[in-house]
Amino acid sequence: MTAQWIDGREIAKAIRLGVKEEISTLVRKPALAVVMVGENPASVVYVRNKIKACQEVGITSIERVMPQDSTEECLLETIRALNEDNGIDGILVQLPLPAHINAKAVLEAIDPNKDVDGFHIFNTGKLFTTGEGFKPCTPAGIIELLKATGTPIAGRHAVILGRSNIVGKPMAMLLLQENATVTITHSHTQELAAHTRQADILVAAIGRAKFVTADMVKPGAVVIDVGMNRDENGKLCGDVDTDAVKEVASWVTPVPGGVGPMTIAMLMVNTLTSAKTRQ
Repeated sequence: MTAQWIDGREIAKAIRLGVKEEISTLVRKPALAVVMVGENPASVVYVRNKIKACQEVGITSIERVMPQDSTEECLLETIRALNEDNGIDGILVQLPLPAHINAKAVLEAIDPNKDVDGFHIFNTGKLFTTGEGFKPCTPAGIIELLKATGTPIAGRHAVILGRSNIVGKPMAMLLLQENATVTITHSHTQELAAHTRQADILVAAIGRAKFVTADMVKPGAVVIDVGMNRDENGKLCGDVDTDAVKEVASWVTPVPGGVGPMTIAMLMVNTLTSAKTRQ
């Protein structure tokens, strides 16, 4: 068996096209404000891709690039101003922030109705209870990837490697909403491979290059690789040893070109959703 690739670029392209078509019917173009403190190279690339996506679908992109040594209060004041600006539909603060800034305080300062990243505790609470509110973009994008393969989610056993607030935990909630049986594993999980080998759907989000090997994967499983790492040769790779795992799995996401494009596509969806409530 050789796995099929899940082409995140093509699936994301179709989603962006749908967003573009819907935006063309609105009275006012949506606007997304992206705030970045400092110029972390990875963040610069990611923000550039977000701006490009906004331009493609017809969302007005507003950038606020602040010096690395900006104070937390200065950043909070910037967010307050964006909260009060009726022309702004979505606010995104690019992570990571410098160590001297409390990221939790910053994220919770964003108006929940403009929290298109889905990180505010108000939207997190909604996700864990009613399933409403803005959904974090990466987990939401993964659900769309799974659906695009035609893989049934209901009744399947999904195993997640990683319990972060950005991917692992919300991923579990979204899979539960799709009626999967979900196991979350983490650094204290005993006999990890025994858990991963039970997964019909395996989501790896731990930030360890090529950690998931073929002997950890159930034959025929769908493997979603959220990782973005560099291998021993400096080449971009994920958390999955793809060359080996593709001989066991039925579907695998590539890195790059798998989950990454979906994250940005779902950001466009969330910004459109916010704008529609504010027309």
